[in-house]
Amino acid sequence: MQVKDVMTEPITIDKSDKLSHALDIMDKQDTRRLLVMHNNQIHGIVTMRSISKQLGTRKKANLPASAMHVATATTDKFNKVLPDMPLNDGVVLMVKNNGVLLVIDNDNVLGWVTPEDVIKKYSFNNSMVRDIMRQPITIGPEERVIHARRIMLDNNIGRLPVLENGELIGIITEHDIANGLRAFRDLVEGSKQDNRIKNLLVEDIMSRGVVFAHLDTMVNEVVTLMLDKNLGGLPILNEKEAVIGLVTRRCLLEAIANKL
Repeated sequence: MQVKDVMTEPITIDKSDKLSHALDIMDKQDTRRLLVMHNNQIHGIVTMRSISKQLGTRKKANLPASAMHVATATTDKFNKVLPDMPLNDGVVLMVKNNGVLLVIDNDNVLGWVTPEDVIKKYSFNNSMVRDIMRQPITIGPEERVIHARRIMLDNNIGRLPVLENGELIGIITEHDIANGLRAFRDLVEGSKQDNRIKNLLVEDIMSRGVVFAHLDTMVNEVVTLMLDKNLGGLPILNEKEAVIGLVTRRCLLEAIANKL
């Protein structure tokens, strides 16, 4: 199987568009990334993570998302590949460089391959989530959103289970943070943001009713859940309902790469 067999059409945005427009497209299309173009030239990728990073910077704290250009949050988290590259090699490249595959032919973008595109094509046979999960980093509901954002950026992760007295009560994702910071910047006057941001707590923007799985759940079941509900990851609970792991798209890609 080659990368051209699984590639999909990227959703694009111009680098001169505003971050608010990028977030609107992401929400409407239920996606986490957009291909940034300008004058038919590739400029990079904008993601939920790169937007949350940009919206949390103090340097531009007085600007709303509607005044910030996509170019300010554009990253180079992609790998240019040819359409006939074996998909197995592409998966290894995605894991190594932590980026999507941008399929190019004569400088023309034919498509791209995202983690979701890959996960749909592989079977995990009889593997259980305990075999591929990673250790979770958790946070409390009364922690500040800016602290949650910093943890995600420092650890290159996209979600934190929220625990209260050891019980799973929610999850906060880079999507929650990006949209939460956007709303905060829109509502709070620039001169007051530095002081007021400290009052924005995890419980104010986290998602409740968390989808989770248990240690003995089959990986294929988790993949189906993640794809059906468009989840980037979900917490893993033990028999005492304590959070002891997390399965993410990256966990799944690494599991695939380790079998190749």
